[in-house]
Amino acid sequence: MKITKVESFILHVPLNPPITDAINSPTHWGLPGVRIFTDEGIVGYGYTGTCAHGDTMITDTIDHYYAPVLLGKDPFQVKEIWDELRFGKMHWIGRAGITHMALAAVDIAIWDIMSKAANKPLWQYLGGHKSKDKGIKAYNTNGGWLNWTKERLLKDISSYVEEGFTGVKMKVGKPNTQEDYDRVKAVRELIGRDIILMIDVNQQWNINTAMTWGKKLEEFDLFWLEEPLNPDDILGHKKLADELNVPIALGEHVYNKYAFRDYIHNGAVEYVQVDCTRVGGITEWLQVAGLAAAYDLPVVPHVGDMGQIHQHLVGATQNAIMLEYIPWIRDIFLEPATVKNGHYILPEMPGASTEVIPQYFEKYRVK
Repeated sequence: MKITKVESFILHVPLNPPITDAINSPTHWGLPGVRIFTDEGIVGYGYTGTCAHGDTMITDTIDHYYAPVLLGKDPFQVKEIWDELRFGKMHWIGRAGITHMALAAVDIAIWDIMSKAANKPLWQYLGGHKSKDKGIKAYNTNGGWLNWTKERLLKDISSYVEEGFTGVKMKVGKPNTQEDYDRVKAVRELIGRDIILMIDVNQQWNINTAMTWGKKLEEFDLFWLEEPLNPDDILGHKKLADELNVPIALGEHVYNKYAFRDYIHNGAVEYVQVDCTRVGGITEWLQVAGLAAAYDLPVVPHVGDMGQIHQHLVGATQNAIMLEYIPWIRDIFLEPATVKNGHYILPEMPGASTEVIPQYFEKYRVK
């Protein structure tokens, strides 16, 4: 099998309603990605996720740097391709951020091709650790946005518990930290102690704020405290991990295995949220998950893909314990991620569940 054509694209899928966390207020979810065509008629789809800005920098990287290397290559030489793209073409530009998000899209498309060629869903192609009948435990993130009133926050969280979710996550990081505290208190009182509750700071605290409010929030039996500090601050996160009685989760802005190694080895993270659309795709995701396993750490991916790809990876990985659920873009896919009674139902179609329905591909395509 040979790669014959590489075509980048950008989709902007509207969010209804728009949401706000401590950093962003997106109105659309951006999918800069790539279709890779082969001489056997198999087409692979890969993408990364954005707040619908900066997308052209990712597709320009694919078009001008990666595509010329890919033409004529055998997709089943995925690791050789990965090494050539990461260590060859982009070495002097950097091994994180835009270059890795572009690499992720390419790598995901190649894994989509390989699993389609094998006529297996990706999770089975990778080894299929989880039982299809049991599915994957999901936690719901879609109700805890900062622009929600407390009344809407509680209404949404309550509805997710009624739907069968046994874990929910909410955003904090408001200018008035006391307001964050009051919202967390209200949610915990609503759902009781049997439902898992996580909070996500989106990097808005400094070390002093994180230490002070992290200790105050311990009373609410939080499952984790997510991204409390700048994601480059390994020592700060280690201090929090050492001194707080709340586990630290992070990874959505950690862009390669070496950075994850430093976090893990230094004891600065307790839940590894590696995202295959941010690191160098599935190839590097598997390496990070294996590294976490060597330290007996659980993996709970951040879902820049909105769960489409990560459901396969969690389904094939022993130390991946559950998966975030955000249903913003599920309906555009040929086989959308499906959650019932608080569990992802593992896909049946061959591939990585990244193929977009043609009518939606054209409707939302901006490049």
